[in-house]
Amino acid sequence: MIYGLLTVLGLCFGSFTNALVWRLHKQASSSKKGAYSISRGRSMCPHCKHQLQALDLIPIVSWVALRGRCRYCGKPIPDTPLPELLLPLLYLFSYLYWPLKFYGEGITLFIFWLLFLVGFMALALYDYKWQMLPNRVLFPLAGLALLELCLQLVLFKGGLHVALGAVSGVLTGGGIFWILFQLSGGTWIGGGDVKLGALLGLILGGVTRSLLMIFGASLLGTLIMLPLLGQGKAKKTTRVPFGPFLIISAIILQLFGMSLISWYKRTAGL
Repeated sequence: MIYGLLTVLGLCFGSFTNALVWRLHKQASSSKKGAYSISRGRSMCPHCKHQLQALDLIPIVSWVALRGRCRYCGKPIPDTPLPELLLPLLYLFSYLYWPLKFYGEGITLFIFWLLFLVGFMALALYDYKWQMLPNRVLFPLAGLALLELCLQLVLFKGGLHVALGAVSGVLTGGGIFWILFQLSGGTWIGGGDVKLGALLGLILGGVTRSLLMIFGASLLGTLIMLPLLGQGKAKKTTRVPFGPFLIISAIILQLFGMSLISWYKRTAGL
């Protein structure tokens, strides 16, 4: 039953993510912001502006049935079904490999994690499409992360080490990128990456996890870019959104961080 529930939630939130990303982008570039309101606006075709019906909004099924085209004007739908595919998989994967026991604090933090994944998917998709990390997603996620921290400290008596871990995570995850941003004048790293690094550092907690997150993201970026450079599909000056790599690295660390750190200590003889 839990697998089915997580799958349905993932499909619904994946569809919501697609709508959120598109609406945020349209709000940023349109004078008619009310038409693209997250809470009040109706789903519509981006080409003909026809309001979509319930049959047009079934996650994945509608996209496949319509072959990726609008039912009313026949033009290609710019949304990708990837969020609707990936979020259910991430939800199930997180449930299977959640590092805490499913009672009390473990369940509470897992619920927060499911919400974080929605924001992560929106940020990764937005950064991939337009190389920006919108504050309208970053700031609510930061507020959610602070709420989670408060619950850990007050309700679950997390103690001083939890608070220090959160602070050190923010200073490490955001601080390193802030230094790079200042040294390069914003050419090496963007301001959104600074805020994302601080946010992920807050969620992961601790210097070690934040450093591993940055290392993992850099490694992923290198593994992606080297083949593209070799094939001539990218140049040294090609701008690559770094946010998705940071998010993928953070997800890996959240689920397997303790195991990776233990493995490293054993390997290094620490």
